[in-house]
Amino acid sequence: MNQTQMTQEKIPYQPLMERFPFPFKGDSYRYSNNSVALDPPLVLTITPDYFYEIEKKRSILSATKNQAYQSFSHSIDAQWEILELIMNEMTSVYPNYFHLDKSGDHWTFTNHLLGEEQSFIFGDSTTLPFEPLDFIGRHIQEDLVYIAQRDGDLYMDAGQLCFPANWSIAFNLGMTYTEFHSPVPHFTSSGLVEKVRNFLLRMEAGSPWTRLNWTITVEPILDTFPETFDLWGPKKDQVTVENTGELVHLRVEDQRLFRLPGSNGILFSIHTHLISLHELVQNHEWTERFYRVLTDLPDYMAEYKGFISYKEKITEYLKNHRVKGE
Repeated sequence: MNQTQMTQEKIPYQPLMERFPFPFKGDSYRYSNNSVALDPPLVLTITPDYFYEIEKKRSILSATKNQAYQSFSHSIDAQWEILELIMNEMTSVYPNYFHLDKSGDHWTFTNHLLGEEQSFIFGDSTTLPFEPLDFIGRHIQEDLVYIAQRDGDLYMDAGQLCFPANWSIAFNLGMTYTEFHSPVPHFTSSGLVEKVRNFLLRMEAGSPWTRLNWTITVEPILDTFPETFDLWGPKKDQVTVENTGELVHLRVEDQRLFRLPGSNGILFSIHTHLISLHELVQNHEWTERFYRVLTDLPDYMAEYKGFISYKEKITEYLKNHRVKGE
């Protein structure tokens, strides 16, 4: 039995239906600032998918030649702040999984789940195999984005984005908040983008926020980069009413926002969850709610989220299970 097999037993099994963050509170969905206070104020969540997702992240980072990790050199101090925040949380919340020894600036981080240990000098990037944000991101399931605040605006200055919902850190790096949200229909023209940006500018350290974002994808594919659309995009054409339950997945991102007191920037963490519609319809309340949301959803939103071509097949599938009560 290898190290990974031995340690997988340390993460308790929890059925997906009990931990999936179903995103709909009502029968209608429109863009809004749906952020709520994050309690408890934690960056990460460890699920039974940990080993698969960490292996997947590292494989993507190795294969994409910096496509999934981007940064500006002036973000390094903030990256160290993020690393310290996350390591302290990992070792205090999950002491059986992670350990951190500190002797002044000489730190040793141990990941018991993966059987890995790294000694380094805090603040000296030459003592780590990767930049601080990139290093710590390889030990957690969340994607991590650093948004700097300066000159009265917000800028995407660094990020490790392995599981994007059709966007790219390589393309968005350096953009302002308004610029990287410009593709979202009605978000800018309605004035909502300015309201949310101002909300973020006023965020205070010690008072993090969270929101759930959602879309639909075909097959349980986490890494839907626009650069690889030719690999996952054509799968949409395979969807039929009969195979919807197996192929189509509701994709929900648990997005968390933390003001960093040192850099005054914002850490944006994203934990992506997937559930097939076959699994989802086992919950009658979710089936009814999702059916009502989709039948009410404007086409421009379904088009932006990428499922307009098979939206009717999804609603027909949900309608069938709604009527049958299965």
